[in-house]
Amino acid sequence: GDAFKLMSVAGAYWLGDSTRPMLQRIYGVAFKNREDLKAHLTMLEEAAKRDHRKLGREMDLFHMQEEAPGQIFWHPNGWTIYTTLQDYMRRQQRRDGYVEVNTPQVVNRKLWEASGHWDSYQENMFIVEVDEDHAREKTVNALKPMNCPCHVQVFNHGLKSYRDLPLRMAEFGSCNRYEPSGALHGIMRVRGFTQDDAHIFCTEAQIESETKKFIEFLSGIYAELGFHKWRIKLSTRPEKRIGTEESWDKAEAALGNACLAAGHSFTLNPGEGAFYGPKLEFVLTDAIGRDWQCGTLQVDPNLPERLDANYIAPDGSKTRPIMLHRAVLGSFERFIGILIEEHAGKLPFWIAPRQVVVASIVSDADGYVAEIVEALRARGVRAEADIRNEKINYKVREHSVGKVPVILAIGQKEVEERTVSMRRLGENRNETLPLDAVIAAMAAEATPPDLR
Repeated sequence: GDAFKLMSVAGAYWLGDSTRPMLQRIYGVAFKNREDLKAHLTMLEEAAKRDHRKLGREMDLFHMQEEAPGQIFWHPNGWTIYTTLQDYMRRQQRRDGYVEVNTPQVVNRKLWEASGHWDSYQENMFIVEVDEDHAREKTVNALKPMNCPCHVQVFNHGLKSYRDLPLRMAEFGSCNRYEPSGALHGIMRVRGFTQDDAHIFCTEAQIESETKKFIEFLSGIYAELGFHKWRIKLSTRPEKRIGTEESWDKAEAALGNACLAAGHSFTLNPGEGAFYGPKLEFVLTDAIGRDWQCGTLQVDPNLPERLDANYIAPDGSKTRPIMLHRAVLGSFERFIGILIEEHAGKLPFWIAPRQVVVASIVSDADGYVAEIVEALRARGVRAEADIRNEKINYKVREHSVGKVPVILAIGQKEVEERTVSMRRLGENRNETLPLDAVIAAMAAEATPPDLR
């Protein structure tokens, strides 16, 4: 059929030698029928419009520069999204019985050797050498690529008993991983990121109930953040593995049963588990049909073994806990990128960094504008004034490009009647409303969903 399209052309000299002939590369896509091709091209067009890098510039959220590849310079607007999301996650975790910790960024290689990361993960780690007291030997440290070994150190401090389990230990852990520069992509694929990470120390018998609890926790959060379409994959034992077949049977069954008990079906990812245990992956589908794997839950009996973690069982014997590694958002950076693209920059009001701009139409309105901004801020709304000597249409256009959800225009009439002329992003009409009603409405919308 004719369901193909030329996408781009590129040229390169044979073996990079400009005295030789130039070779043309032609890139194209082909589909079974015209409908599939059209759907694909529409998706690409939509994706380009929603690109978080483009929106990041327009909304002034962040920038990146070559002195810090794969790391983010957050601007005030972007950092507002970040901290709003983090405050939200912190409240959720507290409600669900997590304790929050914070662990070091730079840790000696001895711990990475003990945990196994030095052998299996070294090429992805940033190594930091320190010349302690000008000794001949430099001490070798690494920036943490993950938080798990440090959490075991906190667990190991002080004796734990079976009564302390399950222990749910969370950290907004800042990690650094070396990714090849070609793999980096905006804030979606980075070298420095913060995970909404937690480890649940529990007994083998508690794996199922803790997993069910986690799935309910995650589904509540995804729903409040507007993601209703997601599915679960269960990755089972790989060929190269440790542990008994019986322990694998139990762990895989516990994860599968927990999904069903929480009311969710799952698909199998045979052989894709880690060498030490099975895992669940939570894949959400965004507004234009793309899949993003964000949440995970991994069963791990290996790290507690390697780092000698134990608790005292009811019979007084020392027993190894099982560790469940789990994340809901994955990393804040990537999740914010997904949120921006999902909403094409028009973020839900409570997450929007700039919620209300109060714009003057005439300079006589400046005093009233300042009063409105102050009243909104007192109610927890992120509000700002625009009293520049510019036409109102210019102001509206500029703040619309910046994706500000609500613009309140203030002219002579509004000053006299103590009203505001309200315009919502994407709507072409203004509504004149009493000031008090608008302040109450904005305060309600600015409240995060879990606090309403």
